[in-house]
Amino acid sequence: MSSGDDFELTAAQEQRAERLHGEATIIDMLFQGPLSPVAIPDNLADELLTLCEPYRDEPRVYAGMSSKLIARWAAAGRIPAFREEWYASGITAGNRQVDPSTLERLVASMGEVDRQFDAFDWLIKARSAEDIRRAKRDGLKAGIISAQETVGLGTDLDLLDALYDFGMRVLQLTYNTQNFVGSGCAEAHDGGVSNFGRRFIARMNDLGMVVDTGHSGRRTTLDACRYSKAPVIASHTAAEAVYPHMRAKSDEELRAIADTGGVIGVFAMPWFIHEDPRHTTMEHVLNHIDYVAGVAGIDHVGIGTDWPMSDVTWSLVFFKEHIAPKLGFAPGTGPSTETVRGFERYGRFINFTRGLVSRGYSDADIMKILGGNWLRVFEAVCG
Repeated sequence: MSSGDDFELTAAQEQRAERLHGEATIIDMLFQGPLSPVAIPDNLADELLTLCEPYRDEPRVYAGMSSKLIARWAAAGRIPAFREEWYASGITAGNRQVDPSTLERLVASMGEVDRQFDAFDWLIKARSAEDIRRAKRDGLKAGIISAQETVGLGTDLDLLDALYDFGMRVLQLTYNTQNFVGSGCAEAHDGGVSNFGRRFIARMNDLGMVVDTGHSGRRTTLDACRYSKAPVIASHTAAEAVYPHMRAKSDEELRAIADTGGVIGVFAMPWFIHEDPRHTTMEHVLNHIDYVAGVAGIDHVGIGTDWPMSDVTWSLVFFKEHIAPKLGFAPGTGPSTETVRGFERYGRFINFTRGLVSRGYSDADIMKILGGNWLRVFEAVCG
């Protein structure tokens, strides 16, 4: 087993990996990048701490303040690594998240996301599969508007129309806990999709918005697959059979998602894919990709890294200690500061391609995993 990115490829295999990585339309369906703690200069991390420290007695404000400032500074040109890391990664399209946990946060986050599109002439909003293809063709990057929660929308289905008009194309039904739509994966009693949730999914289908079950409970995931008339995804998860964690999916769920024509994105979250987050490598990520491909089929596996964050280390430590437990994570189950060895920053995304080459996947199958499968679903649902 490699220590991170030492896949012991031959020179010919290295050339093949570089070629495939350059040719592929790579889509990371849960893209917290392009920055990461190691890509943010120490002097900026220190400046952020000075600016944020007066708000330490307001945990939710303090926990989210540094990442908001980082995004603002990146848009203002203070962090050139924002563009450099994205282009170094080779990723064509990655999601740009809004936060519908409350209406206030939704409005604020919509402004923050649009600021990125306004600031960077190389970043376009992906409303259709053709937008992603154009980004690849023209050397641009595409941002897919998404969200991981629906609770702040209440029971007003018309808000879905507004979000669609804004450009949202992927929406996760639940986060870890219970909401109006269904049950999250941390709920002790998964009640499945509610009656309102059925109407919610139907409206998403009518609009052309992808149903995401990444954080949903088992019953809720299976219900979503039953009620949706369009492909369902799990943007970022893993295989429960490889490593049992509340954030992983059972074989039944993997097959149900595949049966809708959907895709399961495997993440690079050390605490969720291996028992020792301090010694989690790309090989452990690849083990989950292999398993999902075996159970769901090669046409139904993709990548949704979900880590590392565009944040600084001190903020991530605070989040782990003070915020994560309130979001349904048990103490010690993450997220924290560890990263997968071989994927400490998004500029090392080629290690997914190198790892897939080392596992013996064909060129066609590697192209599917890197983004072809996501693009197929995006086109089927969004046009």
